[in-house]
Amino acid sequence: MRLTIFWERMADHFGASYAESFARDHVMSELGGRTVHQALEAGWEAKDVWRAVCAAMDVPAEKR
Repeated sequence: MRLTIFWERMADHFGASYAESFARDHVMSELGGRTVHQALEAGWEAKDVWRAVCAAMDVPAEKR
């Protein structure tokens, strides 16, 4: 998954403003105690980060 697609999906689910705030501030156990930004910076694949977000936030199947 490209980062552009990842961010489009984040904005689609959370809204453009909240997606950035969530990615910056929400620490997720699914990401090893990292935020979305930290996981991406640590080298996690965007698709794996998106899967973690989906699992943690109960993203509907049609948006996954």
